[in-house]
Amino acid sequence: MTFDEVMQALEAMGSDQTKSTYLRHGALEPFFGVKIGDMKKLVKHVKKDQELVYKLYDSGNYDAMYLAGLTVNPKTVSKEMLQQWVKQANWYSPAEYTVGSVTAESLFARELAMEWIDSAEELVAVAGWSAYANYVTIAPDDQLDMTEIRKLLERVRKTIHDERNRVRYVMNNFVICVASYVLPLTEEAKAVAEAIGAVKVDVGNTACKVPLASDYIAKVEAKGTIGNKKKTCIC
Repeated sequence: MTFDEVMQALEAMGSDQTKSTYLRHGALEPFFGVKIGDMKKLVKHVKKDQELVYKLYDSGNYDAMYLAGLTVNPKTVSKEMLQQWVKQANWYSPAEYTVGSVTAESLFARELAMEWIDSAEELVAVAGWSAYANYVTIAPDDQLDMTEIRKLLERVRKTIHDERNRVRYVMNNFVICVASYVLPLTEEAKAVAEAIGAVKVDVGNTACKVPLASDYIAKVEAKGTIGNKKKTCIC
């Protein structure tokens, strides 16, 4: 498919109802309002052309940017491209989900996550915490820097309630991911979850809720899936 063909297909899939939902979540124009399930019908046609993938993200159209995240090969992306992508993320979804998940599966996951976490730009910091949280869900425990993760857990414990709005959300998710997917640190992450308690995030005019980390982790434990890694975090 060509770039124009993909954009036409996305436009045809869009709906006013979905667009309205995305707007309530903070999406910025331009975009068509395409449901993720519908968008995935294009994945097999787009992923064979990585230059097309990059062009879709560079378009600035949110639907095209999300599709780019679904179709990019994270093992071949450059650090420079990821740094450009995070600059182009103009609301929390591309920063947290597209850039965060693609970076987690790239060769630069820890490096960029640690760099971005310290950013003065809220969305860049969001991408950093999201990238690290996603990274621990797929990386074998023997490849993780446990000392670094412990320091990040302590940072969450001390600073989460004073952090910027969406950063609080992804920090809370980081604790959940460490507890759920990094068995050697489960108890330590559970202690942090108990310490931070309920995390308040302004989610706008939506029905979204911030999960209570301790409750979420308890449900994972009840299912007996603590430490079970995911094959991919891109979805």
